[in-house]
Amino acid sequence: MLHAVGFTRADFQKSQVAVCSTWSQVTPCNVHIDVLARHAADGVSGAGGKPTIFNTITVSDGISMGTEGMKYSLVSREVIADSIETVMGAEGFDGLVAIGGCDKNMPACVMAMARLDRPSVFVYGGTIRPGAERRDIISVFEAVGAVASGRMNQAQLLEVERTAIPGAGSCGGMYTANTMASAIEALGLSLPDSSAQEAVSAHKHDDCRRAGAAVVELVRRGIRPSDILCREAFENAITLVISVGGSTNAVLHLLAMAHEAGVPLALDDFTRVGARVPVLADLRPSGKYAMSELVAIGGIQPLMKMLLDAGLLHGGCLTVTGRTLAENLAGVSPYAEGQPIVRGMDNPIKKDSHLVVLHGNLAPEGAVAKITGKEGLRFSGRARVFSGEEKAQAAILGGEVVAGDVVVVRYEGPKGGPGMREMLSPTSAIMGRGLGDKVALLTDGRFSGGSHGFVVGHVTPEAAVGGPIALVEDGDVITIDAQARTVTLDVPAAVLEERRRRWSPPPSTVRPGVLTKYAQLVSPASRGAVTTAPGSR
Repeated sequence: MLHAVGFTRADFQKSQVAVCSTWSQVTPCNVHIDVLARHAADGVSGAGGKPTIFNTITVSDGISMGTEGMKYSLVSREVIADSIETVMGAEGFDGLVAIGGCDKNMPACVMAMARLDRPSVFVYGGTIRPGAERRDIISVFEAVGAVASGRMNQAQLLEVERTAIPGAGSCGGMYTANTMASAIEALGLSLPDSSAQEAVSAHKHDDCRRAGAAVVELVRRGIRPSDILCREAFENAITLVISVGGSTNAVLHLLAMAHEAGVPLALDDFTRVGARVPVLADLRPSGKYAMSELVAIGGIQPLMKMLLDAGLLHGGCLTVTGRTLAENLAGVSPYAEGQPIVRGMDNPIKKDSHLVVLHGNLAPEGAVAKITGKEGLRFSGRARVFSGEEKAQAAILGGEVVAGDVVVVRYEGPKGGPGMREMLSPTSAIMGRGLGDKVALLTDGRFSGGSHGFVVGHVTPEAAVGGPIALVEDGDVITIDAQARTVTLDVPAAVLEERRRRWSPPPSTVRPGVLTKYAQLVSPASRGAVTTAPGSR
């Protein structure tokens, strides 16, 4: 059978390395990855190994956003991890190069690597170049809100839509894809600079070839993910995510990746690490610059060197180069003097983490907010409650949501959705209507890396299991305090208990299939929304 797919007799004496491609035409994030997979295979061959390419699925968050299709997004992370494990386990490959380009297939690749514990390297598919007038995907979502408020006409919207996405690559700000690429590099599972390259570039082709060669060397030396994925490596990933102002999805995905690796990691670790790590990079969505502009000044390696020199990274962690993080960074030059994108340690955008873990009577098991400081540090307002994203979106676009409101979107959690949809459409509509600093949004769903404003997600326990968010009523006062790290429903406990006695879960409208299976298996967002038992070390 292997002769029939191209093996020669000599190939049977070589290490067999799988190249997992997440190529697909459903999204620009992955449309070029078939080419990258072939470069990775060339790297394996050049280093004396035998490559075999196989594919897995991906879905497009951007296209499914705001629809029922978005319920499949987080579910796809589990499906992708399962499929990589299945092929690797069945075929007995010695090593793995996995190439991911969109939000969920990236952590999924790492989750599979952790489960399999075979020599592995992750390759990021790369960032997209900016569209006309430095537009990106978020420009389109916010333009929809601008049309609803009369600040933009339909012709202008169509022009934004037509020019925002110029070609292959992942969404161009420090949204979830670029956040997770940076986190995985800090973990030590991708080669230096892999996270900060344009998708369509000679640098990315070279990165793939070097990754193929690196896996062959890891096989030879017996270096596995379990040698790399330690608690300190995850702390490095958290540190870098904070420094670049990364997506709240990083919390969910890092918890899931640590779970598969058998590494203890909890929400409170983000608070502990975040108390001493500043936000330094002025990147979209809350900042000014695109990922390609960070690439142009040197990527994240000089930033990592700054963090290491400040004592904020664990330099002794092993990486897929076979060297430690400190050894990889030893020869890295600093950013050029005067560049405006990454600030110095003495002039941070925010002195501590923008990823704020909140607790309180509305989120006893935690919630995650993205507070850069530009939104303010405290918000108190009247609840406007919606069971589902579509109802909230219609109210925002229809002008029913006004300054001072806290939009509550519930029954969108991992079980209740099911699938924990991202609320990019409502948050973008709020920004587009000019309400970004006047309205807060709170949900048991999650947010796109492109969301910004006063937003709180991952509220746990979720509404579907009777969490306090299920008991909120229109007009209740909700207070979000980023400094005190609290989210409070100003309703007496006795009243809440009476509401609880009257509450019952709404009937499911989901047809049997992968979504119902996911709802039965999935853990709370505070534990990563995973569907497997913990890994072991």
